Amino acid sequence: MTGYRLVRGVAALLLWLFYRRIDVSHAERIPRQGPLVIAANHHNALVDPMLIITSVPRRIVPLAKAPLFRHPLIAPFLKLIGAVPVHRRVDGADPRQNAAMFAAAVDALRVGDTLLIFPEGVSQPRPTLMPLRTGAARIVLSAAAEGVGVALVPVGLVFDDPGTFRTATALLSVGPPVAVPDLVEQYASAPDSAVRSLTERLADAIRAQIVEAEDHHTLELLGTLERAWRHERGEPARAEPALSLAWRREVMRAARALGERDPVRVAVFRRHLERYAERLRESGLSDGQLGQRYTVRMVTRYTLANAFNLSVMLPLAVLGMAAHAVPYALTDLVARALVDTAEEEATDKMAAGLVLYPLCWIVEGWLLWRGVGAAWLAAFLVLLVPSGLVALAWRERLARVGRQARAFARFLVDRRAGHDLLAERRALVEEAEALGALSARPRTSA
Repeated sequence: MTGYRLVRGVAALLLWLFYRRIDVSHAERIPRQGPLVIAANHHNALVDPMLIITSVPRRIVPLAKAPLFRHPLIAPFLKLIGAVPVHRRVDGADPRQNAAMFAAAVDALRVGDTLLIFPEGVSQPRPTLMPLRTGAARIVLSAAAEGVGVALVPVGLVFDDPGTFRTATALLSVGPPVAVPDLVEQYASAPDSAVRSLTERLADAIRAQIVEAEDHHTLELLGTLERAWRHERGEPARAEPALSLAWRREVMRAARALGERDPVRVAVFRRHLERYAERLRESGLSDGQLGQRYTVRMVTRYTLANAFNLSVMLPLAVLGMAAHAVPYALTDLVARALVDTAEEEATDKMAAGLVLYPLCWIVEGWLLWRGVGAAWLAAFLVLLVPSGLVALAWRERLARVGRQARAFARFLVDRRAGHDLLAERRALVEEAEALGALSARPRTSA
């Protein structure tokens, strides 16, 4: 259990540093005790299990592909948390080796443990659900046939800008448990049919907790449209995660329905949305700032107050940037060399940083001790973590202040810029609502 807590703590720290925000929706749907299988979509390599392990208040036994147990950096952590290897045909293994995996999984459920399974069987970067393998259903029904009451809970993982440090966000959306009891009797007489039925139910349950799109650019545009819509309706810019997820899923459903009827009109609207997003980005304004009145006095007061705060933080921020500049650059360099696919980007950055940052800190500390003495080494060790956190906050605040200052200056020079964008946003939202109404109309026969 100590090893599990260690791995969970390290994972929580890495995720907190890398992600700007992590939300969990409907965590209350996860049973606090009893046999449990958590099944999630697999989008972001090893980050996916890290997110679930750190967000679920239960000890989790993940099923992981067998080659990871030979990875020099990852294997020790998998063994510490008691992960179970899965032998896949795609890795050149004999699937018959999975008999031990199924037995270990059922044994874990029999004693009330929690299994984590990614039934797609592979991690992939597109925000869509791939066909599910039947392993999760077989494990659940095998345990249920022995009288083990297993809860099968779907979890949807939704990411924004998943590979970008301090910009990425993640949402874990927990769905209601998937119905299993009615298939247990069928499993005794027609196991393959029961497994297929449960796999289909699980796919539908996971799909209900994510937003499917052809690519991440489409999801970014969807986020732009949601913020515009909420501001036009006077709603909070950041909605409760479950409401935001439901809104985006409904919009994508409507877009697909309309795309079948009038693809040209959908394409025109998409170009309009892309143009608005680009103009908004170039202006430096946010949706919330459109339509507000700014004066020279207001802008000056804002700029001076933030300049003062940045100046006060500067000494510690400079120390933090100096102490972390080399490991940061090396981590980026190594991650670029390691990354094969987009979904591995965040994982490789975290894995490389986990090794390179401590090594660089040791070297820096040794150089300080040899060069200027133990007192400086002690000060370095004391200030290492707080200075790094201040440096992160300082850089984020500097970028935000610079962006807003440029936007304010542009607004003062050209006061119509904000009004034009506001009018474009209003027209965009009205067009989206008109398209939504169109997609809801019954199809007329020719």
